[in-house]
Amino acid sequence: MAGAKTPDPPAEVLAEAAAASALLASPPRLHIVWALAQGECDVSGLAERVGGALPAISQHLAKLKLAGLVRSRREGRRVVYLIDDEDVVATVRGLVGRLSQRAGASGGRVHGLGA
Repeated sequence: MAGAKTPDPPAEVLAEAAAASALLASPPRLHIVWALAQGECDVSGLAERVGGALPAISQHLAKLKLAGLVRSRREGRRVVYLIDDEDVVATVRGLVGRLSQRAGASGGRVHGLGA
């Protein structure tokens, strides 16, 4: 790589990045973040969109909420979820968008990642 070297990030930052990456390594959680990047939604709407059972979606949302990636607010009896970290959304959009382009260019298969 050409150019000036960037200093290595502190261990704490690397640990936090690894934790966020591990959290998003779950396809349902990644799909939830993708869906919420399009707009806020309640758990039943997310379950329908992501294709999971309500309890499973609720557990994924709880993990994402603990990590500070999503937040919720109450609208009467309904709880609505929304993105709480736009930087992570930008990362997810970039990664998924790039992999979608690769898949389109290669007839649906993403080379170099996964099985």
